[in-house]
Amino acid sequence: MRVLLATPPMIQLNTPYPATAYLTGFLRLHATRLGLEIMQADTSLSLFLRLFSAPLLARMSNELNVRARKLGKRAAVPPSIKQFLAHADRYIETVEPAIRFLQGRDPSLAFRIIGRSFLPEGPRFEHLSPPPTAEHAALDQQLLSAFGALGSTEQARYLASLYVDDLADVWRQGIDPRFEFARYGERLAASAASFDPLHEALSGEATLIDTTLDDLTLELVNSRRPDVVALTAPFPGNVYGAFRMARVIRAVMPKTTLILGGGWVNTELRGLREPRVFDYFDYVTLDDGERPLLNLLTRLSGHQASLVRTYVRRGNAVVLENDVTQHDIAQRDTGIPTYDGLPLEQYVSLMEMMNPMHRLWSDGRWNKITLAHGCYWKKCSFCDVSLDYIGRYDRPGTDLIMERIRGLIKETGQTGFHLVDEAAPPAVMRALAKRLIADKLKVTWWGNIRFEKAFTPEHCRLLADAGCVAVSGGLEVASDRLLELMKKGVTVEQVARVTRAFTDAGIMVHAYLMYGFPTETTQDTIDALDRVRQLFAAGCIQSAYWHRFAATAHSPIGLNPEKFGITLRTPPSITFAHNDLAFDDPVGTDHDYLGKGLRKALYSYMHGAGLDQDVRVWFEPPHDGPRNAGRQRRSRAASYSVPATTVPATMIEQYLA
Repeated sequence: MRVLLATPPMIQLNTPYPATAYLTGFLRLHATRLGLEIMQADTSLSLFLRLFSAPLLARMSNELNVRARKLGKRAAVPPSIKQFLAHADRYIETVEPAIRFLQGRDPSLAFRIIGRSFLPEGPRFEHLSPPPTAEHAALDQQLLSAFGALGSTEQARYLASLYVDDLADVWRQGIDPRFEFARYGERLAASAASFDPLHEALSGEATLIDTTLDDLTLELVNSRRPDVVALTAPFPGNVYGAFRMARVIRAVMPKTTLILGGGWVNTELRGLREPRVFDYFDYVTLDDGERPLLNLLTRLSGHQASLVRTYVRRGNAVVLENDVTQHDIAQRDTGIPTYDGLPLEQYVSLMEMMNPMHRLWSDGRWNKITLAHGCYWKKCSFCDVSLDYIGRYDRPGTDLIMERIRGLIKETGQTGFHLVDEAAPPAVMRALAKRLIADKLKVTWWGNIRFEKAFTPEHCRLLADAGCVAVSGGLEVASDRLLELMKKGVTVEQVARVTRAFTDAGIMVHAYLMYGFPTETTQDTIDALDRVRQLFAAGCIQSAYWHRFAATAHSPIGLNPEKFGITLRTPPSITFAHNDLAFDDPVGTDHDYLGKGLRKALYSYMHGAGLDQDVRVWFEPPHDGPRNAGRQRRSRAASYSVPATTVPATMIEQYLA
């Protein structure tokens, strides 16, 4: 029986998502016994490479020109499309060389790209100064400050990434508004109470992107001839692609068994009641895929086996079959992940932001591993700790982790690793670091942590000596009152000391930040921003990102909202996806307004700007016309009910003393 595990579009382009690699490694342990041939594919990468090719850009140009002629001069044309149509021939000529360069297959092209005359430059380049000319011979000062006089390859990758972003804007604005990198029809799947919008999109008129994915799906199944296709949907942006692929496979190979799983399924479909899902898929599995897939494939191979956490359709009803006597596979028995069958040389490294931490997510190819299953803390009130993939903690031994690291290095030739744990346990990190040093194995690694007091200066230096280059962790609201309400298990003082220990050891620190938490006041937000400003100024953190809080159905907040002072709104009738919860917070803070200022401030802090300014300068008052514009600019520091911070200006310095 031929089994194909596939990642549908869209997802990150620089490295394979690990789900199929882990499941391929595990299922191959049982392949001989069950007569299985396990294959894997990444159609997210395939779709990107097809769209960003000369033939598809030519087809896009033709389609946009036909549409423009029909609309005439009446229609407003977005700048990205206007630029593309004016220089379509140049884009068609340069797209494949640019992609080869971003794949690392043509490094010498860097010298032409940085000349600023090889690639056409659209709206994404507007923040840079004009290309050098005979009269303007100086290098762009922004690029020079970022990359230096000798950083030609890095500078070229940044410019080529802007070029790719320009083209992505044309695809989205001119052909299919659902298209984005790492997101494809995301809004159709995110907490969609009804299946109707997704079903209508799948049944409606196909765009050029849709037909391209259909063609790729046909090519894939015709070349692999699978008996079973299992698609993973880790995020909402994979769901439309997964259902579209299933639709094509069902039409051309009706006897093929189709299975859907992944992180989005685990959080959004726990109350699935929509029978139309099974017009596309035969089975939908929940949580870790090893046990449900193994039992399902055992049954499909003709052996006796019960189903575990698997939805099926019985008549017109959706039924969850779950043999609770069947236990999940222990980490020590899940095998070694493998990327066998994936075109590792074709992944594309984009450098869309010059911030070094953001680059780690999109630039370079990383082998992805976990140090443990689930979260060792599992107390945070905003996290889905009631779900198995977080709540069931299972730590494998250091020997197995080292075996996986060595196996992936041997297979890929790459020594970079991204730890994709919910939060890497400090004790496991210490044991791994000691083992890497003792075995003289030189690797580069980074991952997500909690800012535990266990990360002492000595511990951080040990991790750095073992190859750790960056960590990310949740500072969240940078308020001790709210951190306690979150059950985060850390304080602002502790975060300051731990982040400084990492920085002093030469390890980059990225902080996850949150705003809009229940009972968070405007004063809380302003004070949190000032603490963040001080952390940047003190060199404790180098990168951060603000996330808007969302209450979820499987978190302590969603399960017990009254404990957090909020009231959940009555949800619509839910037959399909369900996770995000609408709620009312009696505090009434205008988080939408504050969010804009938080993002502006953080962007400046990451570039070393504004660190000595009053944080109120980032919050503009509402504009009510030109007459008041001058007065509003003069009163920025006291704008629109934004209070002065109550945080001492030396708070973080005192913590670090």
